[in-house]
Amino acid sequence: MDQAQPYLNPIAYMFNFLWFFLLIFLFIIPVWRRFLLSRAREAIIEQLERKRGSRVITLIHRQESLALLGVPIFRYINIEDSEQVLRAIRMTPEDMPIDLIIHTPGGLALAATQIANALSRHKAPVRVIVPHYAMSGGTLIALAADEIVMDHNAVLGPVDPQLGQMPAASILKVLELKNVNEIDDQTLILADVAKKAIDQMIDYLVNLLKNNGMEEEKARRIAQELATGKYTHDYPLSVEKLREIGLNVSTEVPEEVYALMDLFPQPMGSQVPSVQYIPVPYKTHGMK
Repeated sequence: MDQAQPYLNPIAYMFNFLWFFLLIFLFIIPVWRRFLLSRAREAIIEQLERKRGSRVITLIHRQESLALLGVPIFRYINIEDSEQVLRAIRMTPEDMPIDLIIHTPGGLALAATQIANALSRHKAPVRVIVPHYAMSGGTLIALAADEIVMDHNAVLGPVDPQLGQMPAASILKVLELKNVNEIDDQTLILADVAKKAIDQMIDYLVNLLKNNGMEEEKARRIAQELATGKYTHDYPLSVEKLREIGLNVSTEVPEEVYALMDLFPQPMGSQVPSVQYIPVPYKTHGMK
């Protein structure tokens, strides 16, 4: 005797099908949107590369407004960023210019220094393009360029060392204001480290600027201006101020850069890559 087949309610069947379709739809749409956004960025990067005959690399952190449980979350230059930028530079012929588009609040000193060193060693011209701001470690990277290209309203910032949450220059100020016998051992140790950090940053900036052909006296004057705590660490340095202290700054930002920044919206939850470039080796001649 045949067993009776279970009765399938057509309405329930249709309801389950719609739920399945909705789940698939909700999963595919975000993935598809991220794919289209990535392709749109790559298209602008390719357009800019053809126009300028260069390798274009982006280092963009756009999470100023992202928060978790009311606590702001910020992205900074980290080792992963430096690894990606260094890889892009290695894939670029020595006689091909590099355009680095940077938008960042700064980050890990080691990572920023690695990027700056790699840009400084690149034999072809290096341009750092700042459409909005590049503070702290971002400024350090910009100083490695042969030319800094900024929007009229864009800013850089000081590169004075920070020990935790404290400016190194402010720690040293304690030695001037108090008798050494009234200062605890921990503060004295911090002051010693602060002095070394400032001296090291000045020496590093002088060598970095000299590698780009700047005279030592001028390089040392700029290093003193930016690394000794003359300004607060978040003080915005305008185009006019940067030119005043002797930096080579242009304001001819390509229109494609602004279009590219429009494709880096403030994320609402998912992360976007901060470093992006066309991931293939280039040959200097025969670019199409």
